[in-house]
Amino acid sequence: MENSLAQYLDAAVLVPEMKESEAKEAIRHCIAHQTRTVCVRPCDLPMAVTLCQGTATEPIVVVAFPHGTNTPETKASETRETIQAGAREVDMVANVSRIRSGDWDYVRKDIEAVATVTKEATVPLKVILETAFLNLEEIHQATLCAIKAGADFVKTSTGFGPGGASEEAVRQMLKTSGGRIKVKASGGIRTIEQANTYLTMGVERLGVGFGSVEALCGNSGKPSPEGSSY
Repeated sequence: MENSLAQYLDAAVLVPEMKESEAKEAIRHCIAHQTRTVCVRPCDLPMAVTLCQGTATEPIVVVAFPHGTNTPETKASETRETIQAGAREVDMVANVSRIRSGDWDYVRKDIEAVATVTKEATVPLKVILETAFLNLEEIHQATLCAIKAGADFVKTSTGFGPGGASEEAVRQMLKTSGGRIKVKASGGIRTIEQANTYLTMGVERLGVGFGSVEALCGNSGKPSPEGSSY
């Protein structure tokens, strides 16, 4: 499993204050380690699309990041724009406020607005729940909303909240999913042991900061950029 970790990794290059040149170096670093994807800021997507051409790494993008409080219409519009710009997958942030308020109809419709766009374009959609803010019942209900809305994955964290993935949260997501939606563990995964723990549990994707890629995939002989959003 250790030698194939790269195929599970969505490597995040999302630090808001990164200069363009720093983002470019980080994207190249992920490509050199053949991560499954590189997840970038919307402003960096055209650059990521160009850099990923002809490589094993696909460019993906975040929507309504990192707070998720945009309107459903705004999220759908942003999603449409990023897909047109070349995003191969979309990671959207759910409305955590509405999740904590128990407004499940709103939560489902919020996700559905984006899922309608991604399904039409046959682009996978991951829904970030920011589980560190939620109790187990809220994680359960939010996962059900993502299933009903037609999303492809539920994901634990943005990497910018009060905590990352936890075994308890991932276990609840997997239990609720019942095979109807995939689970992505993200945030705080920096060692092979942590990664293998979540993969053994049954997650199908791992979100990691670009600064952790070398530790997870091995040293390619290239310098590792400093910093990580996860």
